[in-house]
Amino acid sequence: LALSLLSIAGQEFMQMDEEAQRQMLAGHGGRCFSGAQPNHKQAIVKRLKEMGEIVAMTGDGVNDAPALQLADIGVAMGIAGTEVAKEASDMVLADDNFSSIVAAVEEGRSIYNNMKAFIRYMISSNFGEVASIFITAATGMPEGLIPVQLLWVNLVTDGPPATALGFNKAEPDIMQRPPRSASDPLISGWVFFRYMVVGIYVGFATVAGFALWYTRDEFMGIDLSKDGHTVISMTQLTSWHHCHEWKDFKPAPFTAGDLTFDFSKDPCSYFEEGKAKASTLSLSVLVAIEMFNAVNALSEDASLLEISPFSNPYLLVAMFVSFGLHFVILYVPFLASTFGIVPLSVEEWKLVILLAFPVILIDEVLKFFGRMRNRAAAAALKKQS
Repeated sequence: LALSLLSIAGQEFMQMDEEAQRQMLAGHGGRCFSGAQPNHKQAIVKRLKEMGEIVAMTGDGVNDAPALQLADIGVAMGIAGTEVAKEASDMVLADDNFSSIVAAVEEGRSIYNNMKAFIRYMISSNFGEVASIFITAATGMPEGLIPVQLLWVNLVTDGPPATALGFNKAEPDIMQRPPRSASDPLISGWVFFRYMVVGIYVGFATVAGFALWYTRDEFMGIDLSKDGHTVISMTQLTSWHHCHEWKDFKPAPFTAGDLTFDFSKDPCSYFEEGKAKASTLSLSVLVAIEMFNAVNALSEDASLLEISPFSNPYLLVAMFVSFGLHFVILYVPFLASTFGIVPLSVEEWKLVILLAFPVILIDEVLKFFGRMRNRAAAAALKKQS
């Protein structure tokens, strides 16, 4: 009985009504059609497409051509196939080996995942930049990132890691996953939520790097007072436009590399020319956090404990190049002047890493919940079948 439900002659299939045909084709597992004529094959392909399936058809003869052309993906044999079948197909197997189809599916899934990795990296990073600008404007703090810095990050620093994500290797379980539906969105609600969570943290951390320099001389054991800058309150920082109304506000000079910033003539310039160090911290946090975020993008749901950053050496080289370019503009004086930044000390780099690294932990938690969602969906699908 079970075998009779899975095996049927082509003529018997044609004698069924549409609902019976759909029931016969529905569900998981294989179906065997014997004595199928060209019109029978077309009917099977048509019915599967009506059911919302993505249909692949293999064939080598002239009589297979109509169904090959009707299918979403027609696959003809390159050696044994007729010219008519090849012309009607979307893909030709040069070696007539069906395992080549499996390899092609794996490559296609890998390309799709890499495309999503690129989008995931760029959207979450760019949303973080937007969030940092919004937070700065909403709180009334001085502008942390100037346009030329944002342009540098978007056009130069982000470019190499984003490109390298296209070389991610296929994930180990990629062929064990069920096929995705053609109606599945590229960015689901859950994925969009993840973009927002990571992006908000990127914005928060970028602004935090700026604010901490002004408001703290020490943070979690990191000494920020060695440059001699004057610590102010958060209230003063968010109301800096009223600086000229403050009594006895005389910020001390501070050093940054070989530079010394003096505010004896105009104390309020502490929030304009004097923001160079805070702005550098903010920019460096943004660059570092986006490098870590590129590592997150190696896989949508797999932990970094499963897929090591060393699985994509191109990404490691790209991160090295991006950090190298950032160091160049940071420590070459005329470039630093162009970008409105100053050299950072070792202690200040500790603050940068401290603020940037949590983006990996946040995404690891989100990936954990993503894996739970995938398991629940797979269990529900198995139950239905």
